[in-house]
Amino acid sequence: MSLKSQWILNGAMIIFSWLTVPFLGKRNIKRFFLASILIVIFESISAYRGKKRKWWIFYNKPHSFLTGEFPFNIGPFLVGSMWILKFTFGKFKRFILVNAIIDGFFTFPLMIVFKKLKIVKLHRINHLQFFLYIFYKSFILYGIQYIIDLKRKLT
Repeated sequence: MSLKSQWILNGAMIIFSWLTVPFLGKRNIKRFFLASILIVIFESISAYRGKKRKWWIFYNKPHSFLTGEFPFNIGPFLVGSMWILKFTFGKFKRFILVNAIIDGFFTFPLMIVFKKLKIVKLHRINHLQFFLYIFYKSFILYGIQYIIDLKRKLT
C-alpha cells in the first residue's frame, strides 16, 4: 500500500471513530474519557516495546509513529474504549466478553486483512499471543475506570 493510501486509510479510521463520539453523550464522554486516555497512553508504551522487539512490522516507509500504531490508538482504540465502557461498565462479565469478541475480531480476521493490504503483519508473535497482548489491557481499563468512579463517589 502506498504511503498516500496509508495516510488516507489512517485519516478515515480516525475521523470515522471520532464522528461517533457525540452519540456517546456528554455525561458518558466526561465519565469515560480519562480512563480511555490513560489506557491509550499505556498501550502506546506497550506498543513501543512490542515494536522494538519486532512483534509486528508495519510495511510503510519511513517507519513513522504517525503511520504506525498512533492512528489505531487515537481512533478506534480510544473511542472504542469509551463505547465499550458506556455499554458494559458495571457488568464485568459482559465487559470481558465484549472485549474478547472485539479483540478476537481485530486479532484474527482484521490482522489477516491488514497483512494482505500490506499495512502490518505479525512477526515474532503469533495471533494468539497478539490477542493476549491486546486483551489483558481490558482488565486494566476496567480497573482504571473503577478507581475513577470510586474517587468521584468519595468526593
